[in-house]
Amino acid sequence: MATLVNIASRTPEEVFEQAREREQGLSRLLVLYITTGLFFMLLPGTFLGVWNLISISTRAAADSVSPAWIQAHGHAQVFGWIGSFILGIGFYSLPKLRRMEPFSLWAARACWGLWTAGVALRWAVGVYAWHWRLLTPLSATLELMAFVIFFYCVSGHKVEDKTGARAAMPLWAKIVISATVGLMLTLLASLAESIAIGIYGEAPAFPHTFDQRFLILACWGTLVPFVWGFSAKWLPIFLGLKPTRDKLLAAAVLLNGLGVLAAMFGKIHLAAVLLLHGAIFAPSALRIFAGSERPAKTGGVHPSYTWFVRSAYVWLRIAATLGVWASVNNSPGVWGASRHALTVGFMAMMVFGVGQRVLPAFSGMKLLFSPRLMLASLSLLSIGCLLRVTCEILAYQGYAAWAWQVLPVSAVIELSAVTIFALNLVLTFRRKPAAQMLSPATAPAM
Repeated sequence: MATLVNIASRTPEEVFEQAREREQGLSRLLVLYITTGLFFMLLPGTFLGVWNLISISTRAAADSVSPAWIQAHGHAQVFGWIGSFILGIGFYSLPKLRRMEPFSLWAARACWGLWTAGVALRWAVGVYAWHWRLLTPLSATLELMAFVIFFYCVSGHKVEDKTGARAAMPLWAKIVISATVGLMLTLLASLAESIAIGIYGEAPAFPHTFDQRFLILACWGTLVPFVWGFSAKWLPIFLGLKPTRDKLLAAAVLLNGLGVLAAMFGKIHLAAVLLLHGAIFAPSALRIFAGSERPAKTGGVHPSYTWFVRSAYVWLRIAATLGVWASVNNSPGVWGASRHALTVGFMAMMVFGVGQRVLPAFSGMKLLFSPRLMLASLSLLSIGCLLRVTCEILAYQGYAAWAWQVLPVSAVIELSAVTIFALNLVLTFRRKPAAQMLSPATAPAM
């Protein structure tokens, strides 16, 4: 009510100027989060991952690299890269999509500071093991504090429709909320285990049994539903898909959640089977592989991105299928291939495809710097992921000795892909808004 009174007391010009300044502030905030995510993706994440894989391949032994180093790489990728993207996009888009009251931009900047410090500290402790008994729990605490700020900002206000009445929450928003709950549980589990290893541990690394369950919670319980939720919101528009089957998508989310719950109780095979069924139902519910009923929106991006987005959901099913295989004989190579198919083939492919579609517009209605670089990044990511998943099974399981030599090649290809992706986005952020570059007659449809 107070907000309405304040708006009524201002002239239309003042209201417009305030709205414009806030939009610019949100765009700068988004660029800050995305740029931070790109940093974690390139250096602490992918570069360390390449180094780890080269070391493993040189020795032809999966256990030749410290678990702390492997977990540092994974933490930088999952929390530093994807997590920063989720927070930034959440701050920018969720209040608009759900018609919430504006939140303080200072709170969002404080969240960025705490999150970035926590992720960077966790990575540094894993690599250098400096005062890790104290700093490992501290890093988890900082990440949880950042999440609390984020959760308050994007969920602390009522949802209203255009008339001001309380609106019913759409399914995609409910899925995103379930993913947010998954992120909260992931951070709480991280903090609890960080305190435990700080007191009783022998190294700054989670024990194998806990780490396996933790990764399922972080990936399947958090990142996967986030992608499904935003897919339900954006893909029907961008790819021209037929309407989503809401009941089937809700069933997929339920099966996925039950799979994560089963994993937390140590029922890994049951969890893998449930996750597979969720991975089968979700693309069908979203009608990813069905014929489009409208032309896809490809203005300003490479038109092939629609194919790569669909291929991401193929990788999702491959990841879940490999998870069932690995749960039967507990094969480390198959487990690793399953995780890579999920994190790179599915999640990274979705970020590369949809991210280069929406982030230029979110960063101030700009145009992507180069659709050709977009194609290059997506193509290299696909090739690198295919080589990595295939050769990790062949090498780790002892099926083919030559596969050890291909694994570093796959890592370099993926490093090239993420470098091109980061370069394309950074150059995009430095561009002028599309309205200042193109006339209305030549501007592509957004």
